[in-house]
Amino acid sequence: MAGAALVATADGDVRFGERIRLDQILETLEALKVYDPHEGVELFRDYSEAILTLPKEGHRAAVQISRDADLDDNAKELIVRICYAISEINEVEGAKSLEDQIEIVSLCSRLEIDPGVCGLYTDSAPDDILKET
Repeated sequence: MAGAALVATADGDVRFGERIRLDQILETLEALKVYDPHEGVELFRDYSEAILTLPKEGHRAAVQISRDADLDDNAKELIVRICYAISEINEVEGAKSLEDQIEIVSLCSRLEIDPGVCGLYTDSAPDDILKET
């Protein structure tokens, strides 16, 4: 839920569609059936409010939770896919968010997951261009 909150708040607001999408995910994904969806929504809301109220501290706390989680690769990929699904709702609503994508790629880095594994595109500059800057 911390990762989902990081992505949902990346553009400075949590849209209604993002909340609905999270609720749908919590209720339909078999891997999440062991958790109470209402508790998940509450955690998401708490992290989101913390990030929006005190951006620096809230973001730092959500990132720390992501770092401290002892997860296998499947769980890490699931988190990223959930975040991506939440982000996609913005595209459906006509509000594609670069901030969301940046936050997801940052999350991949923190979780040591290749963004490409989860269907994310990252543009990388050739080494010789990077050396020139």
